[in-house]
Amino acid sequence: MENNTRTLSLDSRISSGRRARDGILRALIYLSALIAILLLAGLIGYIFYRGLPNLSWEFLTTQRKVLEDKIGIFPNILFTLYMIITALVIALPIGIGAAIYLNEYAANKRLVRFIEFSTETLTGIPSIIYGLVGMLFFSQKLGLKSSVLAGSLTLVVMILPSIIRTTQESLKTTPQSYRDGALALGATKWYSIRTIVLPCTIDGIVSGAILAVGRIVGESAALLFTAGAGYVLVTNYFKALSTSGGTLSVMLYVYTMESGEFDVGFAIAAILLILVLIINFSAKAAKKRLKKNG
Repeated sequence: MENNTRTLSLDSRISSGRRARDGILRALIYLSALIAILLLAGLIGYIFYRGLPNLSWEFLTTQRKVLEDKIGIFPNILFTLYMIITALVIALPIGIGAAIYLNEYAANKRLVRFIEFSTETLTGIPSIIYGLVGMLFFSQKLGLKSSVLAGSLTLVVMILPSIIRTTQESLKTTPQSYRDGALALGATKWYSIRTIVLPCTIDGIVSGAILAVGRIVGESAALLFTAGAGYVLVTNYFKALSTSGGTLSVMLYVYTMESGEFDVGFAIAAILLILVLIINFSAKAAKKRLKKNG
């Protein structure tokens, strides 16, 4: 009887100790999450606090005029959109196709592991190196010079690894039973991939696209070497591809580091945040629509 009592008291002490440790760890996790949220909210709030008062309709809809000492960023907004569209139109089909091949068709596992290792390595390369390679190959070797197209192709090389990896990991989460069931019903491999596997991986594809857009919008070092810092208004998309154009992030660097216009820099930063939020919400809405239609 005494032994049973001692055992019960020992178990209760162990259980209370575990509960105490669990409570402490849970509190630390909540505290870490709260700190991260506060830092993010503080950063975004400070940028909006400094940037929104400097926004005006003239600032958003005109171009820079050096002789008249006027600042407008409408051409740079267009150049940013041009590069986002061009880079995604090229990178998404290639990245998704490469991920499908690696996960669904490739039989040489050693080759697959090598490609996966290479893509993971490419994601960690500094963007300035991409800029140097893009300048030497796209701008000089291919004769594209300093242009939106050269900058977009450089961005394609930068964002391809992340698109491939996110799509591939999403493909791996699709149960093998879905594929086997489709094949058992007489569907071809490509038909099962197109109608069953890809709809299940839409989350990974959208996540990869959002990460790619974030890197495109925030990139400046590589684009300074390949796309330049032009601010002349070009409304024709195809003509803009051969024109030197500075994105918003590039002009943020130019105005703050070269001209000392920190108010303009905060205004551009606020626009960048708003642009990223709009694109992210649009991507999520498109994902829900695709899921619903699928």
